[in-house]
This record gives sequence, structure tokens and C-alpha cells, in this order.
Amino acid sequence: MKLIITIIPDSATDSVSLALTSQKFRVTQIASTGGFLRKGNSTLLIGVDDEQVEEALSILRENVKKTNDAQKGVVFVIKVDKFIHF
Repeated sequence: MKLIITIIPDSATDSVSLALTSQKFRVTQIASTGGFLRKGNSTLLIGVDDEQVEEALSILRENVKKTNDAQKGVVFVIKVDKFIHF
């Protein structure tokens, strides 16, 4: 199992969350701030099985657009040793 942590602009959050949940991914959104200009961001936490990582990353790439050749998203993929759902 993997945990995908992605930091994206607030403006992309709704479309990304909708695209992920429409493909049955579960998403937790956390409001965050950072970067040089302290612009609003959202941090999304997405738990996936190992074989779903590339599909989730593809959805992220399709829904977070570049502007002025600048990257708009950051993604971390972390191995999860234990997952408990209650």
C-alpha cells in the first residue's frame, strides 16, 4: 500500500478531487499554505494499493495544469507499512 501526498493550488482542488473520487479513490483534503508568495494550496492524502499508484498519478497530471511553463503540483509517494480502517 502507498500514501500519495500531493500539494496543489486551491484552484485545482475541486477538479482533482472530483476526478479521483469518480474513479473510486478516497481523498482527504487539508488546507495548507506555502511557497514564496504564500499562496493558498491544498494537500491531498490519497491511500492506494501499489498497483493503483500510476492511475492516481495520471489523474493528477491530467487535472493539475501548468501555467507559464511552471509546475503546479508536488507529489510524494510513500510506502505504508500498516493500514487500519475503522
